[in-house]
Amino acid sequence: MALIVQKFGGTSVGTIERIRNVAWRVAKWHAAGHRLVVVPSAMSGETNRLLSLAAGVQEHPDPRELDVIASTGEQVTVGLLAMALLALGVKARSYAGWQVKVLTDSAHTRARIVKIDEVRLRQDLENGCVAVVAGFQGVDQAGDITTLGRGGSDTSAVALAAALGADECQIYTDVDGVYTTDPRIVPEARRLHTVTFEEMIEMASAGSKVLQIRSVEFAGKYKVPTRVLSSLTDPKLPVAEEARSGTLITFEEDPHMAMEKAVVSGVAAQRDEAKITVHAVPDKPGIAYAILGPIADAGINVDVIVQNVSHDGMTDLSFTLSRGDMPKAIRMLNEQVKPHIKCREVTGDDRMAKVSIVGLGMRSHAGIAAKMFRTLAEEGINIQMISTSEIKISVVIDEKYAELAVRVLHKAFELDQE
Repeated sequence: MALIVQKFGGTSVGTIERIRNVAWRVAKWHAAGHRLVVVPSAMSGETNRLLSLAAGVQEHPDPRELDVIASTGEQVTVGLLAMALLALGVKARSYAGWQVKVLTDSAHTRARIVKIDEVRLRQDLENGCVAVVAGFQGVDQAGDITTLGRGGSDTSAVALAAALGADECQIYTDVDGVYTTDPRIVPEARRLHTVTFEEMIEMASAGSKVLQIRSVEFAGKYKVPTRVLSSLTDPKLPVAEEARSGTLITFEEDPHMAMEKAVVSGVAAQRDEAKITVHAVPDKPGIAYAILGPIADAGINVDVIVQNVSHDGMTDLSFTLSRGDMPKAIRMLNEQVKPHIKCREVTGDDRMAKVSIVGLGMRSHAGIAAKMFRTLAEEGINIQMISTSEIKISVVIDEKYAELAVRVLHKAFELDQE
């Protein structure tokens, strides 16, 4: 039977009763003959509690010690889940990341996986044992505990699936799959039966919160079939029925469906955007680096970048970034960059949103951008910035229009239709 890696998020293991439900679900798949590695997150809210404890002791917690503290949340969960499985008569054994081991670099609080030693896990699987592995964590070459950053359990699960050559990585969340857009904004949103890795990466980068973009990139790189499922369904739902549910993220679109593939697969919105404009900078080679280089060195990610047309040898450069990073970025630009490049001023607006349409079908259909812009114009929504890729068009607009933009675009591209 299949080798499957199952990942359960914090809400799925938020209480002892929910942990028991997860154990029932895992036991069901195990009884059907599948070999299982299970990766649970920390119990809902536990990581925040641990981080607040650390902040109460040290204003700026030491990253190495912070990882030691933050990693304990998942270690509690794996132990509890292994015990719940044992109580059901299922052979199970829990592992911390360093026991597997999940080798990472030494970037504490945001480490990246280098390789995984899966020998102990394979031995457990051969012996009919369910391996319960702590997500979100690993160990570096020096033997220090590391963590992978927010959402790292998804990445842990996909990385384990890649290392083991798993048939499928199943990500259980509090939603039952990937939708054409957020159902809370558009009740008519449809669950997608399949979506490609390319589309999922673009949707994740555009604001879809179903999966962390790092985990999707990992799955695409190592060709790990990944399925998004709901952990809120009946844990005793027949395996055959559950195996067909959710949304399967595939390597490429099904050739039999290609002729009927929707031009646009989904609409995503990201609200926590801010825009910074550096006014009247010299229009000469190297100016973009002079502005954005220090921003990158500070660990601040920028998204959409626009440089205006030059007038009298001067231009404006605007870029978007996470809303929480705006104060730090403006302070840095005023203190470090402005005196060097002699710009007129630095301004910011933290009431931005990014709305995107995504779809493989955009590659072969003309007029998609025009239709998007016309739809927004008819609603009086002003576009401040535009960014495109082969299968995505994003616009930056005033945050107050974000939900309206999602609704009208979802309707314009008929995403409520099968």
